[in-house]
Amino acid sequence: MAMEKCTSCNAPLAEDGATRFPCPKCGNEIRRCPQCREQSIGYTCAKCGFQGP
Repeated sequence: MAMEKCTSCNAPLAEDGATRFPCPKCGNEIRRCPQCREQSIGYTCAKCGFQGP
C-alpha cells in the first residue's frame, strides 16, 4: 500500500492534523499536512490544475 503524501510538499500524512478534501473544481482528492495548512502553502490539483491556498 502506498503511503499518502501532502499535495503541496509531498510529506507523508502520518501526523495528526492532516486533512483530505475534494478539489473544488473537479472533486479529485487533495491532501494537506498540518504544516502546509498552518502556513497557507498553496496547492495545485494534480488532475485539473486548480490552485488553492
